Amino acid sequence: MCTVSFVNAKGKIIITSNRDEKVLRPSAIEPRTYQVNNKNVIFPKDNNAGGTWYAIDEHSTVLVLLNGAEERHVFKDSYRKSRGLIVLDLMGSESPLQAWQAINLHHIEPFTLVLFERQKLYQLRWNESDKSSIELDANQSHIWSSSTLYTKEIREKRAHWFHTFLEMKPEVNEAELFNFHRYTEEENTEHGLVINRNDILKTLSITQTILEQNKVAIRYSDLIAEKEYSNVFISV
Repeated sequence: MCTVSFVNAKGKIIITSNRDEKVLRPSAIEPRTYQVNNKNVIFPKDNNAGGTWYAIDEHSTVLVLLNGAEERHVFKDSYRKSRGLIVLDLMGSESPLQAWQAINLHHIEPFTLVLFERQKLYQLRWNESDKSSIELDANQSHIWSSSTLYTKEIREKRAHWFHTFLEMKPEVNEAELFNFHRYTEEENTEHGLVINRNDILKTLSITQTILEQNKVAIRYSDLIAEKEYSNVFISV
């Protein structure tokens, strides 16, 4: 939930997310299909709170969570609800974008959401006092890094790695993007795409969705257990 990229490869949408978490957190359950308010939603489940950082519904809507808003915030001892459960609240609605306008986020920790809905791309943010919604150009490539783990300078540096990579790969595909998320700055365990900070905080998994017409492909790599999961389904 700490690095997310969006690429439109000539109509093929590729959304990839690295989840950075404390290694003491229980292992997540690989992506499965769950009923959320009578909707089929596929997501890897966080065993700690039961929520998720990455969800895809039966209509090819994708919602990805990053911790933090614009800048690093001051952590409180407790919050009303897990941000991963907020993801499921939104995905269980008819339209996550419309649900975002109405949802009550009082006493919820700051976060950023990347939403792809009805062929449009949005950045949704909660900074502990205000919600913001920005529609982004879905024909352009974008990358986000969590403000809770990476300073503004490091976020800009990671964005530079991303755009440099794309400049060298004008015909980029999902495998190359997955490898970008897996191996970029491999020796830089502090700020590379896969981190390991003193065996306390690590990149635990990489999740990727490929949307092409009405076909949805999902790839999930558990980097700790060294297990791979993949699935393909047709959206409605």
